[in-house]
Amino acid sequence: MPKLSDTMTEGTLVSWKKKKGDKVSAGEVIAEIETDKATMEWESPEDGTLTEIYVEEGGKVNVGDKIGFIAGEGEEASKKEEAPKKEEKPKEPKAEEKKDKETGPPQKEERPAKPEKKTVEAGVSPAPEHPGRPLQKTEEEAARVKASPVARRVAAELGVGLASVKGTGPEGRVTETDVRAAAKSKPVEAGVSPAQKQPGRLPPQQTGASRIQLSGMRKIIAQRLVESLGPVPHFYLTIEINATPLMTAREELKSAGEGADTAKITVNDFVLKAAVQAAVKVPRVNASFDGDAYVQYADVDLGLAVAIEDGLLTPVIRAAQNKSLREISEQVKDLASRARNKRMKPEEFQGGTFTVSNLGGMGIDSFSAVINPPQGFILAVGKVTKVPVIDDSDQILPGHRMSITMSCDHRVIDGALGAEYLKELRHLLENPALLLV
Repeated sequence: MPKLSDTMTEGTLVSWKKKKGDKVSAGEVIAEIETDKATMEWESPEDGTLTEIYVEEGGKVNVGDKIGFIAGEGEEASKKEEAPKKEEKPKEPKAEEKKDKETGPPQKEERPAKPEKKTVEAGVSPAPEHPGRPLQKTEEEAARVKASPVARRVAAELGVGLASVKGTGPEGRVTETDVRAAAKSKPVEAGVSPAQKQPGRLPPQQTGASRIQLSGMRKIIAQRLVESLGPVPHFYLTIEINATPLMTAREELKSAGEGADTAKITVNDFVLKAAVQAAVKVPRVNASFDGDAYVQYADVDLGLAVAIEDGLLTPVIRAAQNKSLREISEQVKDLASRARNKRMKPEEFQGGTFTVSNLGGMGIDSFSAVINPPQGFILAVGKVTKVPVIDDSDQILPGHRMSITMSCDHRVIDGALGAEYLKELRHLLENPALLLV
């Protein structure tokens, strides 16, 4: 299991794009893996043949654990690494001796529990023992069902009977995906859900609600928010921008023949360029808190909040201060497209010295965002709104306004410093010609 993000400790193998025995080439997509941040396509690291698949679709494993074997010419996977295919009969001495030869010298002591442990290793979890009473029929059926350990664990969490689940894995093996699908189609009232076993989790009138397990991405988002809003002392500064010059500049570009969505420079591109340029003018905001010191960065690595299914990613434009408005615009479109299509490389969404989150396109007037540690601030950009304004001659005219809120880490940025940065940002956005040079 590759480490596809800086905070990833385990991954879920969502799907295999190649079958056992298929030829693969270096750089060819062979699997989809769900990390703590996104579901990403994983490319083969080398040429060869996919001779073994150790982790079924839906299986969760730790980073570094084996998920498959790509063999070169004449190379074979070690038998020690092969996933067990059949249950072994633990009481047969010959099978025991054969197992000992493959895995190493025999154990000094023979324990009665040893055969049961081997059954678990083979992917079949026995039903729990209840001294003094025979196994129930459903428990016996569940013990006989072929299912991965992950599927058994998830079935226990969701209250799904394995005997009633149709397996789609090899030889009818039940996978985690099968269990989750069965849980969704099963009425909650038919049994007692894990949430109902915990009094107080749901109000009495919500007995028809279902408990949905967090994805890896949602778990990390929850963890990061606690890490941010808890230890990081936030404070917020909001300004209102006269966006009429921006809208005028945008219309001039459009009238000059820039009409295609893939080529046009958007209002958000102007905002991003201005945010970078303002950080160059006020470099002390481009910093992070670090224990008994703070780190001031030489480059402005701009993070972009991109909404994807089940969460968001923050692709990073490296050394953005060296890029023109057009270059930033093109890179934003490329990164956002690949983020939504699961084609990001891990290094492309790690780091960043500050982030810009724009919900204006979704109709949000204004909002405040949570800082992405260890960054020193984040900008929350609202939509451009057409409003009546009073000009210098006290005349009421139609105009455009846009709200921007700066969430600051008070350990790094004081109110006066944040105000200085926003003053520079406003000056650039209200004079967009400065962003073209």
